[in-house]
Amino acid sequence: MKDFLVIGGGVIGMMTACQLAEAGCSVVLVERGRCGQEASWAGGGIISPLYPWRYSEPVSELARNAEEEYAALAAELLEATGIDSEYRQKGLLYLRVDDGDRAFDWGRGLGKPLEVVNADFIHDKEPWLAGELTSGLWMPTLGSIRNPRLCQALRARLMSLERVRLEEEVSVESLRMDRGRVTGIETTRGCLPADQVVLCGGAWSGVLLGRLGITLPVKPVKGQMMLFRTPPMPGGRMLLERVVLADGRYLIPRADGRVLIGSTLEEMDFDKTPTEVARESLRQSAIAMLPALADCEIEHHWAGLRPAAPDGIPFIGEVPDIQGLFVNAGHYRNGLVLAPASTRLMVDGLLGRQPSMDPAPYAPRHRLEEHPQSELI
Repeated sequence: MKDFLVIGGGVIGMMTACQLAEAGCSVVLVERGRCGQEASWAGGGIISPLYPWRYSEPVSELARNAEEEYAALAAELLEATGIDSEYRQKGLLYLRVDDGDRAFDWGRGLGKPLEVVNADFIHDKEPWLAGELTSGLWMPTLGSIRNPRLCQALRARLMSLERVRLEEEVSVESLRMDRGRVTGIETTRGCLPADQVVLCGGAWSGVLLGRLGITLPVKPVKGQMMLFRTPPMPGGRMLLERVVLADGRYLIPRADGRVLIGSTLEEMDFDKTPTEVARESLRQSAIAMLPALADCEIEHHWAGLRPAAPDGIPFIGEVPDIQGLFVNAGHYRNGLVLAPASTRLMVDGLLGRQPSMDPAPYAPRHRLEEHPQSELI
């Protein structure tokens, strides 16, 4: 079988390595830090684009396919590693939605259950939400996963596979080339030869390709988030038990009662420094939805870098004019959302299998022609 070298140890890189190894391939995965510690760790874990009816069909198709895989993926990882990714399918409450007609058209087209709900319904589901909420939309099938634990489970799974070698704390300095074909990579620990390289470097993917003179329009967009520690509530309930979304910000409950608030959107290049301005903005958004959070401890405040591509559509496929070099990057806010389907599409192409969906909308050759350097986002 083929040998592969995967650059990047986020969920995209780790799922790619898992699928390749499970198909009988030998894989070396190179990560500049520890696997699962960048954007994959920093996100929230909602298994859907925030407002799914507002996305283009290429993103929507990946999301639909990925959503169908998550329950089985979490169960398989739990059995294989003993690590619970905390997959939960408790639904999502949308508050203050101003394009409900579009949402219902989307839901009817896909057979997604979506309904208008009143204040009684909202506060029956979530008693401690703000009292002035009078209506919203309810999607009962939406799920979430605890992304740091998913990353832990994927890493543990990779470490158990004989055909996978993890090279962590290793920075890739450049790609080695010979007459239009990739031959390996130069790293801080020397050269690693390879004739099949899959670049899954998130926001850093464009930097590495730029050293070859290739402009990949993927840039970092900073997102800041916070985590609240909440007390036990009457009746054995948690302060929040379902995902709630209002005005572009969301609250996500964890199984241990913690509540996460996200997130900001900031174009700050590769700066991941949390700021006091964002901290207060997130706190106020959280309290506006769930007033009791005003008295809860802020346990953690952090930032991550999303890899933004034009229209939020990732680049998936072979890099033009370089044999043996492939890329899967540019998922923007939906890396975790799209990962199972995005990596399956990539691996189908790598192994010459019939793809489960049309690869054309994501193909780098086609996309890079559409978005020349002058159109960098």
